[in-house]
Order: sequence, then structure tokens, then C-alpha cells
Amino acid sequence: MNSVLKIIAQRLALGLLTLFIVSIVIFAAVNLLPGDFAEAILGQGATPEAVAAIRTDLGLDQHPVLRYFQWLGGVLQGDLGNSFAQANFASFVGDDSGVRTTVAQQIAPRFANTMFLAGVTAAIAVPFAVTLGILAALYRNSVFDRAANITTLSSISSPEFFLAYVLILFLAVLNPWLPSLSNIYDGMAFSERLEKTLLPALTLTLVVTAHMMRMTRAAIINLLASPYIEMARLKGIKPMRVIVKHALPNALAPIINVIALNLAYLITGVVVVEVVFVYPGIGQLFVDSVKIRDIPVVQACCLIFAAAYILLNLTADILSIVSNPRLRHPK
Repeated sequence: MNSVLKIIAQRLALGLLTLFIVSIVIFAAVNLLPGDFAEAILGQGATPEAVAAIRTDLGLDQHPVLRYFQWLGGVLQGDLGNSFAQANFASFVGDDSGVRTTVAQQIAPRFANTMFLAGVTAAIAVPFAVTLGILAALYRNSVFDRAANITTLSSISSPEFFLAYVLILFLAVLNPWLPSLSNIYDGMAFSERLEKTLLPALTLTLVVTAHMMRMTRAAIINLLASPYIEMARLKGIKPMRVIVKHALPNALAPIINVIALNLAYLITGVVVVEVVFVYPGIGQLFVDSVKIRDIPVVQACCLIFAAAYILLNLTADILSIVSNPRLRHPK
């Protein structure tokens, strides 16, 4: 047990170190984006004095290293900063009564919407992919197996926006079963929210199913030649029961890994899908913020994407260790 806790502690420490390095990369990359927020909001007729005043008010005139540690210190305290786009510059005309909108206030509802979309997609994709993988392993090299492989590989090889537009064409235009725009809002009934989320969820399902299905199939087939599986077959146990009861539990480690990686993708890779369906999630907010050079929001979105990816990878590692005795006792 102590060895397991030691491995988990090492994974957590490595995850924190990775997140720290990623935060440096994020800050450097965002600040290297072309354009200037002050010039963007003031337009071409802006005077150098007005631009300098806004840059001073936002702290953009400080040294990048100082700004990084100020931002990092705020993040460690739960303060992601203030949104540039929602900043109140009334103080320049003698009115300092305005209140700035924090990045956390902007991100919180958007992140909740993205998590809802990821949850709906996971509820559809994970059971579907695992079931498909089990059936493909049971009937390997059959017509069903080939058809499943071709279909899933075709879906994962197609760009997300292409799959999204195909689904919109068939499920919203030619057959108006689902709404083509996911304009959800606070206070919406759960059934209506679910209906408006289904189309982007189906798009993401097509994207992530192939990885999980093929890993499930490969992991189970790899175990079918094991002596204990042969013994179970000799006892006359039905093939489906052999796979579900004997092969699947021993194949969980790689399956859990690939499921966790795809769940991470559902949070970090939703940008294109959210933009296509105008879904008010963190991906849409990220794109809008990049357009207007809202640096604090862009940095916060990137950090959330990185943290979610690292956290789910760590979860996959830990679950793999716990579910595999050979990893729990490497000696």
C-alpha cells in the first residue's frame, strides 16, 4: 500500500511541475500574440497618450516577468484577474464608480456549460464505444468488425467541423429533429437544454468513439489467447460471458487510460464544435477573447484546458495502477 501511495505522490508532484511549466508557456505565448488591446479598443484614431494611459491602467506597461509572477500569485489565491474587455475606463473621464468584471465571473457559467456538454457526450460515447469494442472482439474479422472499424476510422479521420455540418444537414435541415444552434441560457429547463446539446454531443461522440472502441477491442483480443481464457472456453462458458466476466476486468487498465484521455479531449478539444453550434461554453469564450486580445481571459482558458488535461491524465495513471496488480507490485 505504501508503494502505491508513493507512486501516486510522485504522479501528483510531476503533474504540478508540468502545470507550472505549462503556465510559463501559456503566459509567453499569449503575450506574443500580435496586436495590442489598448489600440484595438481605441481604434486607429487613438492618441499615444490614451493608449499609454490604458496600458498603465491594465498593467501592460510592466515587465513581463513581473506580470507573470503577479498573475501566478493571483491564480494560486483563486484570482484569475479582471477581464480587459469588461474593464471600466470611466476613470479617464472623471467617473471611477464602475466595477470591473472578473475573469472568474465570466468563465464560471461557460465552464459549467462545457462540463454539461462533456458529461452528455461521455454518457453517450463511453458505453457505446466499450460495447462496440466488446462486440468487435467477439466477432473479430467478421463483417460487423470490419464495418465498425471502417465507420469509426472514417469519423475520426474527418475534421470536426465537417462532421458537425453533416449532422446539421441530416438532423436539423433535411430532417428537423434537433436544433442546429445550441443557444442555451441560465434557467432553461433540463429537457430543453439536453435537446439543444444533443447535436454537438453527437458530433463529439463520433470524434472520440474510435479511440475507445479500438482500444477495447485490442485489449480484449490480446487476452483471448491467455490460458485462463482457454480454460473458461473448455468449461463450455458462452463466448460473451468469457469476454465480459473474464477478459474485460483484466483489460481495464488500457481501456481506462484511453477513456480518460478522451474525456480530457471533451473539455480541451471542444473549441471547434462550440464555435460551429454557437454553444456558450469555454471554447467559444476562448475564441471570442483571442479576437479582442483579452489577455487575462485567454490565459485563464488555456490554464483551465491544461489543468483539466493533466488532471485527467493523472487520474488515468492512478486508476491504472489501482486496477492492475502488476503495476501495484512492480517487483
